[in-house]
Amino acid sequence: MLFAALLALMLAAVPLGAQPVRENNIAADLVAESVPVAGQTMTVALHFRPKEGWHGYWSNPGDAGLGMQLDWRLPPGWQAGEPQYPVPSKLVLAGLMNHVFKGEYAVLVPITVPADAQVAGVPPISLAAQWLACTDQICVPEQAELALRVQQIGSGPNPFDAWRAALPPPLDTTARFAIAGNALRIAIPLPASMDLASPHVFLAQDRIAAGKRTAYAAPQAFYRLGDLVVAEVPLADLVLPASSPPFAPLGQVSGILAFGEAGNGIGFTAVPGDVPTGGEPIAGGGAAVSNAPLWTLILAALAGGLLLNLMPCVFPILSLKAMTLARAGESERQARAEGLAYTAGVVLACMAIGALLLVLRAAGQEVGWAFQLQEPGVVVALLVLAVLITANFAGVFEVPSFSFAGTGGLGKGAGSSFATGLLAAFVATPCTGPFMAAALGAALLLPPASAMLLFAMLGLGLALPFLALGFVPALRSRLPRPGPWMNTFRRVMAIPMGLTALALLWLLTRLGGREFAAVALVVTLGVLIALAVTGRLQQRGKLAWPAFALIAAPFVLFGAFALPSSYSAVQPGGGASLLDPVDYSEANLAAARASGQPVFVWFTADWCVTCKVNESVAIERESTKAAFAKAGVIAMRGDWTLRNEEITRFLTAQGAAGVPLYMWYPAGGAGEQLPQVLTPAMLEELAASAS
Repeated sequence: MLFAALLALMLAAVPLGAQPVRENNIAADLVAESVPVAGQTMTVALHFRPKEGWHGYWSNPGDAGLGMQLDWRLPPGWQAGEPQYPVPSKLVLAGLMNHVFKGEYAVLVPITVPADAQVAGVPPISLAAQWLACTDQICVPEQAELALRVQQIGSGPNPFDAWRAALPPPLDTTARFAIAGNALRIAIPLPASMDLASPHVFLAQDRIAAGKRTAYAAPQAFYRLGDLVVAEVPLADLVLPASSPPFAPLGQVSGILAFGEAGNGIGFTAVPGDVPTGGEPIAGGGAAVSNAPLWTLILAALAGGLLLNLMPCVFPILSLKAMTLARAGESERQARAEGLAYTAGVVLACMAIGALLLVLRAAGQEVGWAFQLQEPGVVVALLVLAVLITANFAGVFEVPSFSFAGTGGLGKGAGSSFATGLLAAFVATPCTGPFMAAALGAALLLPPASAMLLFAMLGLGLALPFLALGFVPALRSRLPRPGPWMNTFRRVMAIPMGLTALALLWLLTRLGGREFAAVALVVTLGVLIALAVTGRLQQRGKLAWPAFALIAAPFVLFGAFALPSSYSAVQPGGGASLLDPVDYSEANLAAARASGQPVFVWFTADWCVTCKVNESVAIERESTKAAFAKAGVIAMRGDWTLRNEEITRFLTAQGAAGVPLYMWYPAGGAGEQLPQVLTPAMLEELAASAS
C-alpha cells in the first residue's frame, strides 16, 4: 500500500506539459458556414482530412470499424441534429466489408437556434469528438476537442457548396421493405429512365431482425420493375446470449442506394410493406441467373457438361475416355452396363463436389467451383493417382478385377467404368465453359435441392456421350473392333496421363513452393517403385500387394510428416505478363475505373487449362499489348490459384462459379462480361473501339 501511494504521488508530480501530444492521423475541425440567426437552423461541418493511406468510417462502419461519437457543448436551448454523411466507399479486408472515407470529407450537422437566443458573433459551441482512424493494417482510436469557428467566405468557392453536393439527396417518397428468408428486400421508387450502374445499398441499421444482421460482404441483387427498383440485401444469422433483451421489429430501415461512380447515391427511408417479386435484373450476374426459370438452368447445366467434353481442361483425362470408347463395342450388354456405371460415377462425383461446395459456403467459407484444386493436399493425392494410372496404362502393374485399364480387356467391368467416371468428373470439372458458367453460378444462389439438381445435370451432360454409346448400337458400330491393337493404344494413352502428372507437379510448386513439390515427388517416386515391384511379382504369378504396402509405407509416412513442414504458401500473382497487369482488388478496380480509362480484368488460375489456353491465344500477345497501350487500357489480373475470398465474392456477384472470367469496362461505363473462350482478335477489337 505504501509503495502504491508513493507511486501515485510521483506520477501526480509529473507536469502535464511533459506528456507527448500525439498528432491525429485524421485531422478535424469544426466549421460554421455563417454566424447563427435566432429562430433559424445553422449548419456546421466536421471537416476531416485523413493522411495518405488512412480512412475514417460512415455512421454504420460495416463488419468492422467504429462509428463517430460526438459530445456537444451547446448554449441552453440549442440542439444538434443527426449528422449527415456523404456516400461512403466499400473496402473489403480479410473478408470483412467496411464503409469508409479515404479522402477528405465533411459531415454536416444542423443546429437549431432558439427564437429567443441572444446571438452576438460566434456562439460558444464546442465538441468532444471520437473516431477510429485506420489503414489496411492497423487502427488507432482518436479524439479531439473542437471549438467552432466561422468559415471565412472570400472570392473563392464556398466549401459548404461542395460538402452539400456530396450528400446523397433524400428520396421524396417512402420505400418499402420486407424480410424474406435470409434477405432484406427493399422496393425503392426510382424513375425507369434513371441509369443504375454498379448499385450497392449501404444500410444504416446493422441488426435487421431478432436473429439476423446485415451480411455486408455478400453480393447484393437488384431488379427493375418499371419505376421501382428492388434491392435484395443478404442477411447473416446472429447468435446472441439467452440473456439478451427481446428485439423489437424495425419500424423503418434507412440507408443510401449508391450507384455509378464513387460518391453518387440517393438516401432512402423504407417502412414495412409489400415488395414485389420478379423484374428485370439490373446488376449482379448472380441475380440474373438465379432469377431464370429452373428448366432453362437445367438445360444450361446439361449443355455445359456436354460441352465440357470439348474443353481444353478435359484433355488430361481423354486417355480414360478413349479406353471406355474403345471397349464399348465388345458386347451390347457390357456396353450398356459400363455406360450406366460410368454415368453413375460422373454424376455421383459432380453431386459430391457440389454438396461439399454448398456446405462450405453455408459455413461461411468463400469458395467456388474447383475449390479442391486450391488445396495442396488434394493436388498431392491427384499427383499420386495420376502416376498410378500412368503406370497402369503403361503395363507396369495390374489391379485384378478392378482396373482402369487392365490387360486384354483393358479393365473390363462396371467397377472399372464407375471408377473412371469418378476420376473423370473430379479432374475434368475445374474449368467452366459456356452454359455451365450460368448454371453453376445460379447453383450457388438457389435453394439446396435445386442446386443439387443442377450439379446432377452437369454430370449427366459430361457422361452423355458414353451413355449414348452404351445404348445406341449404331454409334458403337462405328468404333474399331477390339483386338491386340488396344494394348498398344493403352500404352500410348499413358503419355497424356504422364503429362498430367507433370502438370500437377508444377502446380504443387505454385501452391506450396519447390521444397513442398520435391517432397511430394519423393513420395510419388516411392509409390512408383512399389508399383514396379508389384508388377514384377504379378508377372511371376506371386502375391504382390503385401510387397507394395511394405515398400510404399515408408514413403507415405515420410510424406505425412515432411509435407506439412515443407509447405510454404506462394504469393499469388500469376507470374510475368506482357500486359504488366495490376493485381485485382476491389480498391484497385474502383481506382482503375475512376481513372476514366478502359479496364480489362481477367481471372485465372494455374490449374485452369482453359485459362492458360485463352491467355496464350488472346491475352499474352504483342498485338494485344500494342492495342491496349494505344487505347490506354488498364490491365488487371485476379489469380485464383490459391483461395482468395475477395475474388470469390466478385465471381459470385457476376454469376460465375469459377474461372475463367473476363470483364471489360469501357471508360466511364458499366462492366461487360466477355465469353469464356476468347478469340485472338477479341481484345484488340475492344481496345480499338475504345481508342
